[in-house]
Amino acid sequence: MSILAKIAITLAACAAMEGVAWASHKYIMHGWGWGWHRDHHERHDNFLEKNDLYALVGAAMSIAMFALGSPLVMGASAWEPATWIGMGILLYGVIYTLVHDGLVHQRWFRYVPRGGYLKRLVQAHHLHHATQSKEGGVSFGFVIARSPAALKRDLKAQREAGRAVLREGAGV
Repeated sequence: MSILAKIAITLAACAAMEGVAWASHKYIMHGWGWGWHRDHHERHDNFLEKNDLYALVGAAMSIAMFALGSPLVMGASAWEPATWIGMGILLYGVIYTLVHDGLVHQRWFRYVPRGGYLKRLVQAHHLHHATQSKEGGVSFGFVIARSPAALKRDLKAQREAGRAVLREGAGV
């Protein structure tokens, strides 16, 4: 397999993970998996959250792909593209950790973007946290974010339709 093919598979897998993350955040974390995700939407002083267990799920997906691509694990049945899919999942995990945990929630470093796309990501995720429960909500992705104005309109419509209960002082 050429180096260009390996890079292409890695980048494609990384990009696809935003869709996987969006769908799992909306339908699992804000659905039947709310028990692990709830504490992420509540104020607390703990260093770790139950929600961090989802990072282990992502790590398991990456490890499984590395295993499927490894001749040491799979022998002659190894499928080399799986290694590079695993690398893409790993790359997305690093980006997620830096953007979501680091930038948005400031768990690892303190930096407040003054403008541009990073500010938009922070604003979009803060609007995601404007809801008090698993119902309703906006901005379920982690790296791609719609404009805050559009997200505020969606939250307002959800509140008016009775689909979302917003936090006091959410500014919507």
